[in-house]
Amino acid sequence: MFDGRWRGAVDARTAPIGSWLTRHGITADVLTATGLVSAAATAVAIGAGYFLLAIFLLTLTGAHDLFDGPVAKASGTASIRGAFFDSVTDRVADALLMGGCAWYLISANEGRLIMIPLAIMAVTALISYERAKAETLGIPAKGGLMERAERMILLGVALLGHAVFVPVLIIMLALTSLTAAGRFVRIWQAASAPDQKWAIKRRNELSEARLREWRNRPGATRRRERRTTPPAWRSRIARERSDTMATPSGRWTWRRGESSRSQQ
Repeated sequence: MFDGRWRGAVDARTAPIGSWLTRHGITADVLTATGLVSAAATAVAIGAGYFLLAIFLLTLTGAHDLFDGPVAKASGTASIRGAFFDSVTDRVADALLMGGCAWYLISANEGRLIMIPLAIMAVTALISYERAKAETLGIPAKGGLMERAERMILLGVALLGHAVFVPVLIIMLALTSLTAAGRFVRIWQAASAPDQKWAIKRRNELSEARLREWRNRPGATRRRERRTTPPAWRSRIARERSDTMATPSGRWTWRRGESSRSQQ
């Protein structure tokens, strides 16, 4: 829901802060890595029952996650590698936070209730997988009631008091499950549509963007990548290049071997 409705407005307001952080030598990778550290500290605070400290650390974690993208754009270092690093650390941070919740429930002698955070973690992984798989097939899959930003906010609400901790986690599990089910239905309907020309067009656009990025790299970088590419990958690239075809606009389009970037 955040990505679909407020992402543009938030990006416009965080861009100046991203430029300021870049001028002071802060990189996107540093923010992503330190955000993972703060998520681990948040999990420890939750597990120990220090909810006020956990709220502060959770806010800090969210700030790192919010500003790493604007810093990457401001510094011109946005890349596939950075997107992959950010996505993986987000999944690890989610697991740490839910692990902290389970740790607290065990410490409070609520052993059976640890299934709630474990179930949230499992459904969260399903949501991320649905989006990643759909986007590799050329189907947009953003949106839903409970994406990562909403889960962080609701977890902060759960940390407002020990009495509301478990009820809010139950609400989070219900909303997260609805998000996973709703996303599955949307992707299923889109994939079942009789007219798939839009999907082919999307794959072509992604291929052209990837080729433009390759052409814009310095010649030395391209030569170095050729030298460091393993032989198995060289043969795969050669096969993909042999299957290219010229479009009416004069650009080149992959006919197979398509993939796309995905985040969470």
